[in-house]
Amino acid sequence: MKKVLIAYVSRTGNTKLIAENLAEGIRITGNEVQVKKIADIKNGEDLNGYDGYLFGSPTYHRDMMNPMKTFLFLLEKAEVGGKLAGAFGSYTHSGDATKIILDTMEHVFQMKPSDLGSINLLEKVVDTDDGRKAGHDYAKAFVEELG
Repeated sequence: MKKVLIAYVSRTGNTKLIAENLAEGIRITGNEVQVKKIADIKNGEDLNGYDGYLFGSPTYHRDMMNPMKTFLFLLEKAEVGGKLAGAFGSYTHSGDATKIILDTMEHVFQMKPSDLGSINLLEKVVDTDDGRKAGHDYAKAFVEELG
């Protein structure tokens, strides 16, 4: 059984809903998942012990939210090199945050980006059947990639 951490920041609740859909998709596969708001993660040691990581932030003014930027500094104190990484978020028009998060995970912290890239949903799609299915499908494929 694999263990995945889903950590997120959400402004309006949409990114939180994506996190919950991803978690449900991982549970469907019989694997273990922990979902945490980034504000509840206090140090790098809290990030150790997972096989894969999914980090989420909405795109806000063409960037990730500032709490996610601060959170990513905790990875410097964690043992995440070589671990599978994915990113998720919601957006209204640009959707840039997930690419920035995933690039940071790969290039700064030497994590292995998922072949899936990131999952980025328009805000109006998040709370629909298509949005839920997208989260489930991404999570199932992410866990499959873990092996």
